[in-house]
Amino acid sequence: MLKNRRYSERLTGVVVPVGALRGGNSMGVGEYLDLEEFAVLCKKAGLGLIQLLPVNDTGYESSPYSSLTAFALHPLYIRIEEIEEYKQSASNTVKQKIAELGRVFEKEVRYPYRRILKAKMEIVRDIYTAHYESIEKKARPGGALALWTEENPWVKEYAVFRRFKEVNGEKRWQEWSSHMQISAADIEAIWMDGKLRREHLFWVWLQEILDAQFSRAARAVAAMGIFLMGDLPILMNEDSCDVWAHPEIFHTELSAGAPPDMYSPEGQNWGFPIYDWQAQSKDNYTWWKARLKAAEKYYQAYRIDHVLGFFRIWASTRSDYSSALGRFVPYTPVTREDLVNLGFDEGRMRWTSMPHIPTGEVWDAIRNNWEGSYKEEEIAAAVEKVFVSALDRIGGEELWLFREKIQGEKDIDALGLHPAARSFLFGAWHNRIFLEYEKGHFFPVWYYRYSRAYASLQDEERNKLEALLEERRAESEKIWEDQGHKLLAVLTANSSMLPCAEDLGAVPACVPRVLEKLSILGLRVVRWFRKWDEEGQPYIHFEDYPELSVCTPAVHDSSTVREWWEQEADQEVFAGFIGYPSLPRVYNPGTAKIILHKTAMACSRFRVFQIQDLLHLSPKWYAADPASERINVPGTYNEFNWTYRLPASIGDISGDDDFIKAAEELCAVKPAARKKT
Repeated sequence: MLKNRRYSERLTGVVVPVGALRGGNSMGVGEYLDLEEFAVLCKKAGLGLIQLLPVNDTGYESSPYSSLTAFALHPLYIRIEEIEEYKQSASNTVKQKIAELGRVFEKEVRYPYRRILKAKMEIVRDIYTAHYESIEKKARPGGALALWTEENPWVKEYAVFRRFKEVNGEKRWQEWSSHMQISAADIEAIWMDGKLRREHLFWVWLQEILDAQFSRAARAVAAMGIFLMGDLPILMNEDSCDVWAHPEIFHTELSAGAPPDMYSPEGQNWGFPIYDWQAQSKDNYTWWKARLKAAEKYYQAYRIDHVLGFFRIWASTRSDYSSALGRFVPYTPVTREDLVNLGFDEGRMRWTSMPHIPTGEVWDAIRNNWEGSYKEEEIAAAVEKVFVSALDRIGGEELWLFREKIQGEKDIDALGLHPAARSFLFGAWHNRIFLEYEKGHFFPVWYYRYSRAYASLQDEERNKLEALLEERRAESEKIWEDQGHKLLAVLTANSSMLPCAEDLGAVPACVPRVLEKLSILGLRVVRWFRKWDEEGQPYIHFEDYPELSVCTPAVHDSSTVREWWEQEADQEVFAGFIGYPSLPRVYNPGTAKIILHKTAMACSRFRVFQIQDLLHLSPKWYAADPASERINVPGTYNEFNWTYRLPASIGDISGDDDFIKAAEELCAVKPAARKKT
């Protein structure tokens, strides 16, 4: 079997969300068992790897990275017709309902996530209710369902959590009417409550079915000699069973995200709690080991989402919307003693760590950003409200500090100020050199060089400050390296799956060193794999891609290659880089072949392509609008994201000889010859 295959084999693969598959028997959305049919297509096309997006239960949230659980599978992808109880005695009414829903949903270009999930869950509930007596017998000691529960102990707390969530109208657990804080003993007692057995057992029965269906599909993929790669999001949704049941292994007061960059000038605040690694180490990372064991039932390889989080993570307080005032955890802090040694007295420390706002700036910000006509008294009233509700004057100066009650952007928002005032105060809140996140412990904010305090420093002060910050960064990087190596070593030592890391973003130098030591494959996205510090920011040649890497031209959070080429790429530069200076400006199968073939020449272990990008090798599968083929647009929340579907059935695509031939040729591309050193 594939577990024994040498992981050094060079493979070409495809990335596809399960929900995107259009199988011959699916109901408007891809299902686990569609992977069997899809694997046949991949085998025919010569593809050796199928990479999936996460498939854990996310409830009515469509993002697969916003999971309710690290263990339970998503019921959206169930095949109702393969449920044992359905096959035994499905009523004509249920059969007709499934057929009708299939006809309705199959017309959709992108699948209506909530509608399909709701419809499927209603049918599954009806089946459960009709067969409860026989199901309950299987859950008694020695029964098949009881044995499955023993093998999957996480399902007890999941079932209790899901029942609570259901009776609370699917609200976040922080908003429940009761049981917002709970112990393991409490969960066990509720699980054992005979009055609730029927409700709890539904979720156990459903998960056993999903496990059986996904396991069957995974075995079929493996039997065809194809690697199946899963995706393990590093972080858990705050509204998840795991955070609810195990708050002791998380820092729930902090919110994970990413620091500011050119795409997100205020950073990204994901709202997920960060891990308390010290607490997890006390039981030897039992929770993570259990996650790996659960994934190992299906996958031969797995993608470690946001691997940087194992080294250090960008965290903000729950008082802010953005992460502009985030900090790295862990980090060697700048201390009060350090600042004293720089010659900073108490006043200087306040100046650098607490935003100071001149009176005139408040007036100017509101007057200059007022929309429409205004009367001077309206401006005066808006300004007065800022001074009264948000700021404290410093003595008799025309200078103000935020009131002590203001601890973040959410507190500013709650004041009900004029939009111009609100926007100004948000910016003013970030205007500082240091964030004093604990008494006497300081972190340099991301934009500290643009702050009022930094501009006021003398050259000598700046030089000393920069030297201190570089010293702290170097000390912190050593901590990051030690932590990353320790944690990732736990993962690699406790699973036979091949680990592949998503290591995008501002990557410290220690990250590639650790990944190489542990033989973890990194990710190289062609459009972003460049020498950013060199003039012209040249692309890195495909022969220079590390063998321990996964190469791809696009990811689920980016545009497709087609949209990138037509709307985002510097076509002349990239065409010159790949040696085709006359490449057409409008994307077509010929352009796709050249770009994808060049990508396939990367010396990476795996070369993977989104299914959309592969389909562009054939003229049949081009959408009118390339933006419609995206999986996700980061920073937006709508019914479009995460609901991509194949443009045709798997069977129709399999019958496209042009596509099959082009895919076979792509898979046959040899790696570029490495330069001799």
